[in-house]
Amino acid sequence: MRNKHTTNVKSNQGVVHHKAGEGYTQAVHEAAPVHKKMQVPESVLKKEATYKKIAEAKAAEAKIAEEKTKTDLVKFTANAEKYAEEYAAEQRAAIDNRRKAKATGGFFVPAMPKLALIVRIRGTIGVSPKAKRVMQLFRLRRLHSATFVKLNEATIRMLRLIEPYVTYGYPTRETIQKLVLKRGFGKINKQRIPIATNAVIEEALGNVGICCTADLINELHTVGPHFKEANNFLWPFKLSSPKGGFSSKTKLLHYLEGGEAGARAEEINKFVKKML
Repeated sequence: MRNKHTTNVKSNQGVVHHKAGEGYTQAVHEAAPVHKKMQVPESVLKKEATYKKIAEAKAAEAKIAEEKTKTDLVKFTANAEKYAEEYAAEQRAAIDNRRKAKATGGFFVPAMPKLALIVRIRGTIGVSPKAKRVMQLFRLRRLHSATFVKLNEATIRMLRLIEPYVTYGYPTRETIQKLVLKRGFGKINKQRIPIATNAVIEEALGNVGICCTADLINELHTVGPHFKEANNFLWPFKLSSPKGGFSSKTKLLHYLEGGEAGARAEEINKFVKKML
């Protein structure tokens, strides 16, 4: 039975018991409710695990790519230096042969060039079907487009057919290098891709041992065993109009007559320099 002198007062924090006639107050506080830790859904855990695996895979790929870049840089630099030394030795040998021939009172006849650079200088108006077909074979479909051609008996005959519409000559290694670096585009999956990195060349020509711009330039300059693959990889160069333009009186004339068309031997290098 409850004592009649005892009263209960409820408060926000608990129950306070007051006893009459006593000099103290006893407060009893109820314990705060215990919150159970919320469990993470299984789907969220799976997502986190998947994202972690993806991040680890990307980090591993980035590390492998970084190591490959370092090794490739050393390899490509060595290749470029080797090709430069070979070209310098070739130039020195040619100079020495000329000096020896002059000293003995003779003449030095260099080997016939194996590579030609063709630039289209006329449009499609008045072009015969045969000449148009030859220019299509040489991939000269646009005005001021340029391509490399391996010289042999068949290609020399074809060049003579289209002489009124093109000009051509023998490019130096420096000219080839400028064309590839400044106006070079590759053909990958029938798409025109700029040669911004060596990875573009390696993707298309790595199976034939051409992995960088130095390899590509050397293959074109020396007309190596994989010249066809290297030349087909390159998109036809799109050049600008030459500085100063063409003279309307001399454009249709042959180069030997003071015009622009036809063969111009080593002078093609100066001509292309004005169109880069």
